[in-house]
Amino acid sequence: MSLSITDQALVSSETGAVPRPEYPRPDRDRSERWLTLNGRWDFEADDIRSDITVPFAWESESSGIRRTWLERGVYRRQVVVPAEWAGRRVVLSFGAVHHRAVVRIDGSAVGEHVGGYESFEFDVTDFLVPGVASEVEVEVEAPADKRAIVHGKQRSIPRDDYDGVSFTPTSGIWQPVWLEARGRTYARSVALRGDSLTGIDVSVELAGDETAGAVVRAQIPGASIELTSDAAGRASGRIELAEPRLWSPEDPHLYRVEVSVGDDDSADRVIATTGLRRIETRGEELVLNGSRLYVRGVLDQGYWRDTGLTAPDAEALRRDIALARELGYNLVRKHLKFEDPIWLHEADVTGMLVWAEPACPSRFSTAAAEAFEAQLPAMVERDGNHPSIVIWGLYNEEWGLDWDIPGSPARAEAAARAYDLLRALDDTRPIVENSGWSHVKSDLVDWHYYEPDLATWKQAVADLATGERETFPVRLGPGFTVDKSFYGSASFPRTGVPILNSEYGEGFTSLERAWHLRWETQELRRHDRYSGYVYTEFSDVEHECAGLLTEDRRTKDWGGCIPADVNAETVLVLDLVPHRAGADVATPVAEFELGVHVSHHGRSALELQVHGAWVSAGSPTDVVPASGIVTTGALEVQPFALSDAVALDVPARDGAGRFLVWATDATGAVVARAFLDAAEVEAPNRRGARDGEFVGAAAPGQA
Repeated sequence: MSLSITDQALVSSETGAVPRPEYPRPDRDRSERWLTLNGRWDFEADDIRSDITVPFAWESESSGIRRTWLERGVYRRQVVVPAEWAGRRVVLSFGAVHHRAVVRIDGSAVGEHVGGYESFEFDVTDFLVPGVASEVEVEVEAPADKRAIVHGKQRSIPRDDYDGVSFTPTSGIWQPVWLEARGRTYARSVALRGDSLTGIDVSVELAGDETAGAVVRAQIPGASIELTSDAAGRASGRIELAEPRLWSPEDPHLYRVEVSVGDDDSADRVIATTGLRRIETRGEELVLNGSRLYVRGVLDQGYWRDTGLTAPDAEALRRDIALARELGYNLVRKHLKFEDPIWLHEADVTGMLVWAEPACPSRFSTAAAEAFEAQLPAMVERDGNHPSIVIWGLYNEEWGLDWDIPGSPARAEAAARAYDLLRALDDTRPIVENSGWSHVKSDLVDWHYYEPDLATWKQAVADLATGERETFPVRLGPGFTVDKSFYGSASFPRTGVPILNSEYGEGFTSLERAWHLRWETQELRRHDRYSGYVYTEFSDVEHECAGLLTEDRRTKDWGGCIPADVNAETVLVLDLVPHRAGADVATPVAEFELGVHVSHHGRSALELQVHGAWVSAGSPTDVVPASGIVTTGALEVQPFALSDAVALDVPARDGAGRFLVWATDATGAVVARAFLDAAEVEAPNRRGARDGEFVGAAAPGQA
């Protein structure tokens, strides 16, 4: 019997094998000299005296503790620095610790860090002697009341803190811990940018013995530069490329830049990766490397069963990228979390686009806004090199702003200030200051809209596209629905900024959710003004069963829907408002004319024919029937322009069945698929998608 990835992590923990043994920063590689500190640590908290397995949060089963609402814990373990590291500087690195960490070695204070999602490090050269055992102690404070600290989807006390859409907290050491040997003077940070498309801009900040006037070399095969650091230990320059090769989803080419300081045996060396790509807005279009980009995205919260926010192993991170691609998505919105660098590196390697965003607090105060802003430099320093990140997000749905940007100048100013801070840190990517609605200063107008009635959805999506309306209803809690607007101020421009939906999805069962995915997505594709969408969501999380996949990343019953067809570059848009899941049209079916459009986001025009045929109910939707096929004439399809409708004559049918619709190109290859289910239509006998009530797993406005 094969084990799930989560079960494998549990087995590793129980057998004493080191969990997450891989080098944790493939994007900033120092794996020549490093030592993992993952594995068993001594742990004390309240009445607990036990072992704990790092890097799993103390709430998780994989940690061996599985206790929620501990507010303080102390980790201890012995470490021995390899003797061959003598003469080098030694750095102790933490992927993330929630929320405040105080680090000591042999009782001496090394440093402290506040912020539950940021990576951080301490130079511990003066505290460790190569070949001699020392005790590392990490004291962690993790407040149960998280309202004023950044915590994202972690549950908090009191339980009114978005409890319905929050999950088991992730406290303590929840990302890898390791030691590195570096040069006596070393590159503390390396920032790479390739948005010029002709070269790689390199910025290095030094630490160690002699940071001023140090010689820094940056090279790739065939090109190099030599820089001298200034009095502050900083050096910058550009590696010009004679034959630049751009990074894109179709060709995710990466450059490995070796940065070295010094020439002798104690020289420092790190290999950082980046790609040449430019993401920008031009009017109402998103543009990647000069070509229009349409975002076909999925929201991913990055939780795993039994390990919480920590992936059970590196393969789980890589597999999630592959699964998102198999579902047809070209972008993942990583929700309210700095994701593991291994996941981001895999996105770079495979060409998956990323919308990255930090965690939010949940209640507004000066301290909460400052805590939110404090994490932005660390976010950009750690993740800014990744070419896959094409959008930075900030606040989500006014979380931490009390759902009150329009009514509060202070809250609106906090959102705008966060935008300005992030823009000063990185001017190479579009920024969304408050995802969902009420925009005051943003490079994108994104919106979150959940609507169970498809006729209402269809009309609202059309009206929002034309500008006829700016508002839409958002259910913020039981019995609490308000109209939210695209705009949080009268001065925000109503045109000239790209618009995209960044959360949608409906349905109580997996069949209903797949049905809504089909029909809601086609309505978004009907309107060429939109720059894309982000479906909610990739996988289930605890009680929130809104995922296309289960919590263990297994597929669900999609009722014949193939997500990759729904999210394809080329899709069919049908002129029909369906009745309900499993019965798009009612039986018996009289012959009727079905209008079919094509939405195509490739780079060249297509000439297509549209075909249709009845098959038995429940038949696979990715086959071409052998008989009974009806066909239209040729249809010319232009990129990013919804085609005119062609009329497909749907034959009559007495009983239940499935009408397949597909389009072929000039070679006869199938390039797009859709289908209609015919069945008896009855009035709903329970709360469902036709009664206007919300039936999803997470309330709109709370994903």
